[in-house]
Amino acid sequence: MSLFRQIQGNAPALSSGRVALLAIPLAVALVACGAKDGAQGGGTPGGGMPPAEVGVVTVSSQAVALQSELPGRVSAQRVAQVRARVSGVVLQRQFREGSEVKAGQVLYQLDAAPYRATYESAQATAVKAAATLAQATAQVERNKPLAEANAISKQEFTTLQTTQRQAEADLGVAKAAVETARINLAYATITAPISGRIGQSSVTEGALVGASDAAALATIQQTASVYVNFTQSSTEVLRLRKAIASKQLRSAGDGSVPVRIVLEDGSELPKAGKLLFSDLTVDATSGQITLRAEVPNADGLLLPGQYVRVRLSQAELPSGILLPQQAVTRTNQGDTVLVVGEGGKPGPRPVKVGNAQNNQWVILGGLKEGDQVIVDGFQKMMVPGAPVKPVPWNPNAAPAGAPAAPASAPAAAASAAAK
Repeated sequence: MSLFRQIQGNAPALSSGRVALLAIPLAVALVACGAKDGAQGGGTPGGGMPPAEVGVVTVSSQAVALQSELPGRVSAQRVAQVRARVSGVVLQRQFREGSEVKAGQVLYQLDAAPYRATYESAQATAVKAAATLAQATAQVERNKPLAEANAISKQEFTTLQTTQRQAEADLGVAKAAVETARINLAYATITAPISGRIGQSSVTEGALVGASDAAALATIQQTASVYVNFTQSSTEVLRLRKAIASKQLRSAGDGSVPVRIVLEDGSELPKAGKLLFSDLTVDATSGQITLRAEVPNADGLLLPGQYVRVRLSQAELPSGILLPQQAVTRTNQGDTVLVVGEGGKPGPRPVKVGNAQNNQWVILGGLKEGDQVIVDGFQKMMVPGAPVKPVPWNPNAAPAGAPAAPASAPAAAASAAAK
């Protein structure tokens, strides 16, 4: 434009025909520049920014189980300590630590020589007692006709009968001694009381063990199916029992309440356990009740003493709502979400939040069917009150390695939308 004014100022020095010829290309150039500037200014006719694209979830009700996540400890179903019943020196250890053993399998072999000698001596004593009894019985039989004929005195015959009875008692004592010696001889071979996985051995060959030892030789535990013990308040247990009685909870095929187990790394066992009420006595100091769940453990992932998390359904909402946790802003003033309203404008909506389930919140109130809740794209909403373009949210659509939105992004977007 300045060049055009300069030409107009110098018009007296130029002829009118030459001025007209110069003005035409200048006008064309100015029009082209204006069109180019308009194209760079934006994609809308007015030159403004396009609506920000945000990921939304359309609210729909479904049956939602209200779950509680409680800490628990794993324990074996059956535990047996391997102990010596007689004293002796360990000659052999006949198992591999950490292996599976069967009931009756030989684990330790003690020095059985003293017990074998005692057993054989008891057998000899029993034979001697049997011979004495046979002799006493024969004397009684021979003198019985004489006693009936008064050929011998009654006192003499009574003495023979007493001797016979004493021989019978001596034989009984000898037989008991034989049985005791046999049992002690058998105890020199230590076997597994139950089937299961055996742990570390506390003794080696050459160790002297006895029945009075404080420490067990080894421990066998059955872990194909384990128990998980956990505690819950008496109020929650009462609510759970009422929900079970009124059939508000979906039960397993056998009528039990399913229980999910979460490992220390956050993964969940594929097979659910079932709830058992192991103790219905309320702890007077804490108001807690100890519960027990039986969980299948064929793959051996659960170990006795291991810390786990127990997910237990307390009730079931016939028409509940689940939202991704990142869509909810939780503050001291309350919980809110951003809902796309008329004209595509987002606005905050207060909601009532329940328990968390698998990275989702259970929404108990504040939303209705068809509401579009913003889940992703808060960082794009820079202009307060500006309309947005809702698209279905895909949790797997974010590229790997993309920076996550800050935790305060939903709160900032809600504040901007409120303005």
